[in-house]
Amino acid sequence: MAISEQSSDVYFDPFDWDIRCNPYPVYQRLRDEAPLYYNETHDFYVLSRFDDYERMVVDRETFINGYGTTIDAIQRRATTPPGLFLGEDDPVHTIHRSMISLFFTPKNISTLEPQARLFAQQVLDPLVGSSEFDFIGDVAGDFPMRVIGALLGIPESDYPTLREIFDDTMQARHGDKVDDDPYAGAQRSLGFFDDYITFREQNPVDDLMTQLLTKEFKGRDGVTRKIPRDELLMLLLLIASGGADTMNRLIGWMGKLLSDNPDVRRQINADRSLLKGMVEEAMRLEPPSYHVGRYVAVDTEFHGQVVPAGSAIMALPGAAGRDDRAFDDAATLDPARTYSHHLSFGYGAHFCIGAAIARLEGRIILDELLDRFPEWEVDEEGSVLTPGYITRGWQSLPVTV
Repeated sequence: MAISEQSSDVYFDPFDWDIRCNPYPVYQRLRDEAPLYYNETHDFYVLSRFDDYERMVVDRETFINGYGTTIDAIQRRATTPPGLFLGEDDPVHTIHRSMISLFFTPKNISTLEPQARLFAQQVLDPLVGSSEFDFIGDVAGDFPMRVIGALLGIPESDYPTLREIFDDTMQARHGDKVDDDPYAGAQRSLGFFDDYITFREQNPVDDLMTQLLTKEFKGRDGVTRKIPRDELLMLLLLIASGGADTMNRLIGWMGKLLSDNPDVRRQINADRSLLKGMVEEAMRLEPPSYHVGRYVAVDTEFHGQVVPAGSAIMALPGAAGRDDRAFDDAATLDPARTYSHHLSFGYGAHFCIGAAIARLEGRIILDELLDRFPEWEVDEEGSVLTPGYITRGWQSLPVTV
């Protein structure tokens, strides 16, 4: 059956604000009625089921990263800046990923726990005694920035600048961009890191920035050298944005989910062994990534329908994570749930390199929150979603305690 002959009237558009505010009914219809959906207006295909999303991220011969992973980059056949390995294929992807992967192992990240817990206490202690606070402005926007700032050796005085950078690169509305190049915002942001690299070259300390500056690796030509400056700049932007902006969204969703499910919050408060499971459930149910895109290299088939070579295709992590074909009672928040894996950190070769630090931060901030605020309720009318179409989360999430 051709895509144009879909019998279902289901409609999905990642740029539609009303759908973005409440995508769950649309996700359900996509999974049930149009598991391969074609948006004629924007000319891309959409996958919503868990197995289809997993197939897309595992099959790297058919589904290509080389034009990026966001729908605007793929459709424009954008050139991915060197070092932005999320949008690269092998062998370059493996080379760039290996430059930093050794620093992000679970064992190495575990050494950050005492410092991360201290940062959580510094963020939360001033809120004690308040009857209300903003889960984003007062917690999620501050805590992960402190962690990634310490990791990279970035001073606290520069955190506001970093937040502006991430808003520019991650939260632009569709249609608001004035550049044809979807990476233009990121390229403009590199000046901040360029100045800081120069400073760190002259003032080395024991931080990740210094380690990256001095690390040597073997290139495709077999020659051992240090990381080229342009690639290092993009790697730093990638690390910082993932560590601060994406983590911001995850913490916000944990706050919202536990406000919506107070019995679960009380269950976790009584049994802190469920903290890890809560982080996984938040990622599964409300992944920060709104869509994950690929370029289709060869004709391929889903559900009896052909996606032609040259197409742009996106998977919806938020839909896949709620697929009852993969998870029992999938829409229910259950921190005691057991399963082999979800896909919200990616899967396979492009599995999120920062997953270990995200899990650590999520567990610690929730643990410290519950120590101080065992009860909270979100002000629904005062809450505001982020405007961008790359990630989905909260710009403001006021709560009463």
